[in-house]
Amino acid sequence: MLSLLTVAALVSQCKALAPLGPWDTFNYAPDSRTVYPTAIYTVHGDVSAPENLIGDGTSGSATLSAYSWIALDFGVEVGGLISLTFETPGMNDASISFAFTESPSFIDPLFSDDSSYPSANMSYDGILQLEVPSQAGYWVQPDATLRGGFRYLTIASHAEEDVAISNVSCAISFMPHVDDLRAYTGYFYASDPVHEDEGFLSKIWYAGAYTVQTNTVPLHTGRQVPFAAAGEWFNNATLGVAGPIIVDGAKRDRAVWPGDMGIAVPAQFVSTFDLIPTRNALATMFAAIDPKTGALPESGPPLSQKGSDTYHAWTLIGTHNYFLYSGDTEWLETVWTNYTLAVAFLEAKVDASGLMNVTGLRDWARLGGGGHNAEGNALLYGVLTTASSLASWLNLSELSTSWAANATALKSAFNKAFWVESAGMYRDNTTTTLMPQDANSFAVLYNLTEQEEWKGRISEGLMDNWNELGAVAPELRDTISPFIGGFELQAHFESGNDARALDLLRREWGYMLYTNLSVQSTLLEGFTANGSLGYRSYRGYNYDAAYTSHAHGWSAGPTSALTFYVLGMTITSPKGKTWALQPHIDGGLPSAEGGFETGEGWFGVKWTLAEDVLRVEIETPETTNGVFRVPQTFTGEEFKVELDAKTVQLNGTEMAVTGGKHVLIVAYS
Repeated sequence: MLSLLTVAALVSQCKALAPLGPWDTFNYAPDSRTVYPTAIYTVHGDVSAPENLIGDGTSGSATLSAYSWIALDFGVEVGGLISLTFETPGMNDASISFAFTESPSFIDPLFSDDSSYPSANMSYDGILQLEVPSQAGYWVQPDATLRGGFRYLTIASHAEEDVAISNVSCAISFMPHVDDLRAYTGYFYASDPVHEDEGFLSKIWYAGAYTVQTNTVPLHTGRQVPFAAAGEWFNNATLGVAGPIIVDGAKRDRAVWPGDMGIAVPAQFVSTFDLIPTRNALATMFAAIDPKTGALPESGPPLSQKGSDTYHAWTLIGTHNYFLYSGDTEWLETVWTNYTLAVAFLEAKVDASGLMNVTGLRDWARLGGGGHNAEGNALLYGVLTTASSLASWLNLSELSTSWAANATALKSAFNKAFWVESAGMYRDNTTTTLMPQDANSFAVLYNLTEQEEWKGRISEGLMDNWNELGAVAPELRDTISPFIGGFELQAHFESGNDARALDLLRREWGYMLYTNLSVQSTLLEGFTANGSLGYRSYRGYNYDAAYTSHAHGWSAGPTSALTFYVLGMTITSPKGKTWALQPHIDGGLPSAEGGFETGEGWFGVKWTLAEDVLRVEIETPETTNGVFRVPQTFTGEEFKVELDAKTVQLNGTEMAVTGGKHVLIVAYS
């Protein structure tokens, strides 16, 4: 049940919907909160009229003969509670069972894929077994056994006699506060002239958005900790201080992880503008602060893991993101004391070297993160710069100046310690030659480089880690991490290498979206360098490929990247009172359009590029002001700009633009 405070906030947050258009065909969200199987994946044994289980439940019944089973396909990732009708009463202790899986690789009448615990036998969770009721009638899955993420449902008979069933459906549990799951406030639409599927870019934008929706869950549906015994699973734990709440994955871990939110929340902002779950997640982390030290937990309850300096930093960066998107001053002021205490906790770890000594070693699974580590210090820099912005927005000028000065000092120490000129990249620590994916991506995104041209060198260097399926992380060998890959994707755009960014996007996210090992609607937690599901096998997952999540919000990086870079629209102050527009047009796309909503109103962009002429239609709230920056492709030549059919003189390569509707044209002189 939602708290009264949450309900009040939801009612007060009026949101306009994105315009209708061809992009809606790419939206993976169901059009109802009750969903039905769309296809039969396989049948074993004698099952009569199995086709009656497909569709809206009105086609009639199917009969499972002794020890037969059927695997049903819901078409996309779903999650919730199964219900069905028993058409015949049970006799002689007859029973049936339900097995759930995201990947078709783990369809089995005796086992679900794993969500409670990673086990080398890849069969920890088992099945949900049910004695057929002695009277025919309607049955609903018990709440505690909710399955948060699956595409395939296997129903198996464990009876000597026939069992007739009908009306198999799933009541969607995610996004419990939303009636229409397809009611997005943002959209993105672009044809891809390179990919074999010209709709790929639009599809991946919506796949990321839908992934985050599946990760937005009711408060009391967390994975039980201590974990259920082998052969069971339970999702009835409390996840935080209020719900709904955003968690890391649909199937698992079903807990708040602030690092994951660094990718998931920007995707949430540009697609559904559903920020209440983010506020509840952040409030949960601040509620668990150590009041003496200022240490924040790594994860929310029931896991409540501690000892991570980087995920501590992500809670602070996430606070900035939430306030930037929402302008929720009232909430920020309620956590401000804990926020400043948490910033001080990290600053206290900066030693005589000028760098933070990372002692809270838990992280996104990377190896080698302790001591004077580049990733941890890059995140601290991100904390200090965003903290300075927050303080400035709250009119705390002295504190803002102090944090900015500390960031400047850290930047100097960072470059002195980690930059390797011969490699054109940052090393992982002061004693290694490893050039990590995470720290180098963060250095570009947070503007840690001493020279602008270093960003391009880093972008080029990161390509050395690529294979045909994406970017392999040097700091977690044999692993493609879409979480860190999402930051690398942004770094290529940020460095002006648009075609390179789209190349990576097609490789890594194209594989995730189209592989028949996954759900082809939401995005994998990660995979191995050769594309197998054995993500993190040697790093905590006990070689259990069935444990990998197929709907993980930290993999939704393209959703915000396509909006912020390809469209080029970003907001630069809370709620978008100020904004910046710079379409990234050097990726070979002929056009793109889309937009998003904030509390100020609609921010829309539509651009076309033909014969070296860029035409941009923009619409922003009348209450806002922005800056248009000329795309890099024009900046090496003489060019001219028209605003609403009038030639304008620019101050360098940018110009001020008022809120409202405008048409910009950029062309070579």
